[in-house]
Amino acid sequence: MNNNDFSHHLLSWYQDHKRQMPWRGEADPYKIWVSEIMLQQTRVEQATPYFQNFISLFPTVFDLANAEQQEVLKAWEGLGYYSRARNLHSAAKTVVQDYNGKLPESYDEIIKLKGIGPYTAAAVTSIAFNKPNAVVDGNVIRVLTRYFGIEKDIRSSKTKNKVQDFATELIDEDKPADFNQAMMELGSVVCKPSNPECDKCPVQSGCVAAKTAKTDTIPYKSPAKKKPHHTIGVGIIEAEDGKLLIALRPEDAMLGGLWEFPGGKQKEGEEIQETVERELQEELGVEVKAFKELMSLKHTYSHFSITMHAWMCKLVSGKPQPKSSQEIRWVERNELERYPFPKANKVLTERLMDKGQGELGI
Repeated sequence: MNNNDFSHHLLSWYQDHKRQMPWRGEADPYKIWVSEIMLQQTRVEQATPYFQNFISLFPTVFDLANAEQQEVLKAWEGLGYYSRARNLHSAAKTVVQDYNGKLPESYDEIIKLKGIGPYTAAAVTSIAFNKPNAVVDGNVIRVLTRYFGIEKDIRSSKTKNKVQDFATELIDEDKPADFNQAMMELGSVVCKPSNPECDKCPVQSGCVAAKTAKTDTIPYKSPAKKKPHHTIGVGIIEAEDGKLLIALRPEDAMLGGLWEFPGGKQKEGEEIQETVERELQEELGVEVKAFKELMSLKHTYSHFSITMHAWMCKLVSGKPQPKSSQEIRWVERNELERYPFPKANKVLTERLMDKGQGELGI
């Protein structure tokens, strides 16, 4: 199967089988950009309601640029990888200030924007501006390594570059937007990681992996390093008037710009109550008594996992100071929902808002 046949069969299949998505067929480059940022490391099903809500809150790049970062992070809350939101917000300001609110059309210009890498630059310029820039994401890598029988490790930059070269050779220069979306769609719904539906694939006749029964071994991805696990203790300090203390994470830290209940990692040989009391001493400069565990929960991040233990604390002495955070605030329980929290802390806020003191026994 030559390149033209590949493109023809792929585009014909896409025309008949493409899924409906709120951003598909969208002509506004801003909305296409937002959707592509959201779809990084996020499934379509999960991203869809976030996209719809985000666009209702910030319908234009001017609205996003003029928004407060806390508003943007709140709209992103639960979607994860919060640097995407911070970078999108920062880049929107650049687009307004330097490009009069119009997203740059060239690959070389758009990739200069904060948070836009090769994949997003290719996706936005092809879908929004019909530029023949081939996208390569996990779906495309899977389709093309199987199609061409590439058995090398896809963690390798050499392998990824080879796939990029093939994608660039195959892209339909007349319909680059449809071609790129079709490639990603094919990988998502047909050429799946396990149990691919080869009988439904429009390019099966030229696929090496299908012909040689190697779809279960291609693509090959070397084992990932084992993720470290941390036990975390956090303290919920309640004042006499019922207000709770929350802290704003530093802008340049992981989850920067989000609020949390202060705390940190358990040290070897340390009881979890001791962890909470020590961490609050270090972070706030106060002495507290951790007297009751509210809840514990597990959460997995991209490079590590945690078990977080949340303890109710009584302030013994000292006035809390933001020693390791941007800011601290005393807030009412019912005000917690106004603030953007990381997912793990969000579970705590919901518990604190849903349950009264009497029910919790605190």
